[in-house]
Amino acid sequence: MLVLVAPGQGAQTPGFLTPWLELPGATDRIAAWSDAIGLDLAHYGTKADADEIRDTAVAQPLLVAAGLLSAAALDASPGVVAGHSVGEITAAALAGVIDDEAALRFVRTRGLGMAEAAAVTETGMAALLGGDPAVTVPHLEKLGLTPANVNGGGQIVAAGTAAQIAALAEDMPEGVRRVVALKVAGAFHTHHMAPAVEKLRAAAGALTVADPKITYVSNADGKTVADGAEVISRLVGQVANPVRWDLCMETFKELGVTTIIEAAPGGTLVGLAKRALPGVKTLALKTPDDLDAARALISEHAGA
Repeated sequence: MLVLVAPGQGAQTPGFLTPWLELPGATDRIAAWSDAIGLDLAHYGTKADADEIRDTAVAQPLLVAAGLLSAAALDASPGVVAGHSVGEITAAALAGVIDDEAALRFVRTRGLGMAEAAAVTETGMAALLGGDPAVTVPHLEKLGLTPANVNGGGQIVAAGTAAQIAALAEDMPEGVRRVVALKVAGAFHTHHMAPAVEKLRAAAGALTVADPKITYVSNADGKTVADGAEVISRLVGQVANPVRWDLCMETFKELGVTTIIEAAPGGTLVGLAKRALPGVKTLALKTPDDLDAARALISEHAGA
């Protein structure tokens, strides 16, 4: 059983799109998507610096474009797809719920709406490494923070105001080894993002939607979703609600996953899988040089 996953915001690095544009047809696809959404994806993926691609309105379309481009280059037939945060839009397109251009238009609206919401109050996110969720979550709530991403593999991401994040660094939950600030511009998946939900709901009304053609796992609760309209409804609501990637990985296990491939810019989700799903083969598509290894891994461990 092959699961194809797509990463969320924070996975981007300067120039990460450059090698992918060397693939046949890639430049034309990126140019068409750029025209459709009014954003020069090639520029931001190849020449922009870390601060420029940290901008939510830029990072989110860039991540979805890279995910779709790398998945198309892999040309595999996964049994399951899922995405972390904005990666769910990539997963929805891979499952056939919406087409690629619609996914880019939708994520552009998402990025702009979330950037606007983030500008209201200075907010941020930080990853907590180690610790027990039963201890960590109440501690975060005591500080006024939201456990915005419960990622499994010993990682929870807290979100809140800048002052609340600063207080966390001085008052870490018992068992937490380290607190790492994330390269994001706001407290995503919290009530701070409520204004973006309304913008996405309006955009969702214009989408042409189909039911998933392959098993789609939602990061809201780790459940499989077979209705296309329900997938879109969850994509709208998730910007202001926590991501439960830990439950997604539990579902992967229940479905009999043997191999997980992470679309570009991969690395984060396979790292979590290595800790939470021992024995499952994993590989991240960081550059096109990883494609042959990914195909070999699929052939050996997920060919059926």
